Amino acid sequence: MADNRLSQVSGHLSNNYSRGMLNGEVAIITGAGQGIGRSAALLFAKEGAKVVVSDIDEKRMNEVVSTITAAGGDAFGVSGDVGADDFPKKIVGATIQKYGKINHIVNNAGFTFDKMLHTMSDETWDIIDKIHVRAPFRLIREAAPYFRIKEQSQRENRSITNVSSTSGLHGNVGQANYAAAKSAVVGLTKTIAKEWGVFGVRANTVAFGYIQTRLTDDSAKGVAIEIGGKKVALGIPGGSKGNDAKDPFPHIPLRRGAVPDEAAASMLFLASPLASYVSGHTLEVTGGAGI
Repeated sequence: MADNRLSQVSGHLSNNYSRGMLNGEVAIITGAGQGIGRSAALLFAKEGAKVVVSDIDEKRMNEVVSTITAAGGDAFGVSGDVGADDFPKKIVGATIQKYGKINHIVNNAGFTFDKMLHTMSDETWDIIDKIHVRAPFRLIREAAPYFRIKEQSQRENRSITNVSSTSGLHGNVGQANYAAAKSAVVGLTKTIAKEWGVFGVRANTVAFGYIQTRLTDDSAKGVAIEIGGKKVALGIPGGSKGNDAKDPFPHIPLRRGAVPDEAAASMLFLASPLASYVSGHTLEVTGGAGI
């Protein structure tokens, strides 16, 4: 059995590298209109995946789809709030109707809603939990029939990648809600790995440190999103660069933040055949911070 699986992996690698590591596979990526999600959508498409681009911002979502198709890739968009009750059925149904299968889910959509613990309202706690824990769980559950494939000969490379954060691993001031949610993601992922491993499904978490996105930009810029009719301010005071211009990231051994393309590359690795024996793992993408 092990030798047979190894030969299947080796064959997949040698046969498909010239056409991309994800050639012909279908990937759903949420929050793919900008930032890390956008980079992941473009990178997955470059590696041959058929990408289902999802975002709450339909205009940005369509721009990503257009970029992929203009370059000769295959993609379409499903807009909407990942936390909406009808979202899982909507995106899974559209994906199956279009492509007939699902190989990968990347649960990337999310945002921060920071408050100190003693001033945090129930609503501020609940919205973060809804988007970062409940939404990924419901999407994965809806897609279960396309992952829990009993017949081994009918299985392809399939994976689930859930996005966590160093806040979920170590906690963070002002982020009790976000830290708790991102910690829960790790437990969810490990459970999927244990329950669905028998079906050949891999499930991993990627925990990001400082990535240069709108979530880590200077909050003074006033960027906000609207969730459930409520505006949520994004960013952090000063943009996390500190006061030392010569050494703005003293806590990061690489002494810099990452760009979204670097973050997306870790997602590609976890979805690709290169990680064919990696499951239940939390990959820290931090430039060495927190070691």
